[in-house]
Amino acid sequence: MRTNESAIDSVIRISVGHHVSAGASDYARAKIIPVLDHGFDPILGVRVRLTGHPDPAVALPIVAQANVSTVDRTVRVQVAAATTREAIDLLAARLKTRLERLARHRDAVRNGRRGLRGHDWRHGDIPRVWLSGFPRESDQREVIRRKSYALIGETCDEAVFDMETMDYEFHLFTESGSRADSVMYRAGDTGYRLAQAVPHLDTVVRGATACTISRMPAPILDVGNAVERLELTGYPFVFFRDRTTNRGSVLYHRYDGNYGLITPSTQ
Repeated sequence: MRTNESAIDSVIRISVGHHVSAGASDYARAKIIPVLDHGFDPILGVRVRLTGHPDPAVALPIVAQANVSTVDRTVRVQVAAATTREAIDLLAARLKTRLERLARHRDAVRNGRRGLRGHDWRHGDIPRVWLSGFPRESDQREVIRRKSYALIGETCDEAVFDMETMDYEFHLFTESGSRADSVMYRAGDTGYRLAQAVPHLDTVVRGATACTISRMPAPILDVGNAVERLELTGYPFVFFRDRTTNRGSVLYHRYDGNYGLITPSTQ
């Protein structure tokens, strides 16, 4: 093993859940370490998680996720597949693509050129598969994860950049031009769409990334109402203004069939 590979091997942590094929940890290590040994920024830590569902109704039961921490940014990738090896192969390929594009973006910015736009991130990428989730009955679903953080001010370009780097389906942030709580999300195969708690179309900093902007304000709901709306619409997430705080929040479907809730920090 080369010196850099040895350094990466020392910081990589792999967790394997139930219903994942034997030998998954060794195979993941063998596939992921070479991807990271390509002269990217120093790798501070790598977490790989492999989980599976026993229910045959789940078409893509194996979920593989990687979080790579560098000096100034974390890169996250998540995929789903029918088998353990297929999931690991997809994870390694997608991670390599993300890191290469991040490196090109940094080189462009450092050399005074415009960074990558949304199309540059998406073009030629491995097709995304929305994680459809464990088939749990609606009356058995609960909000089992609540995450709160201070929303930073970003332009639409910066929001897309963060969303793609972290491989998210949506990104909650404060749009820097309007100072409004906003969510950027994917719209179809190639586009992006911005929704705001209270739309301010004239002051939004659009940037180079093509995205549409919703003219509809986010509905004012409590969490219970948001759950009802999520189930009624069948959407992967609901963006709403919390009835108590009046801040933009997101309720979303988790892959385990439960819900997650993201809210702005009030501190």
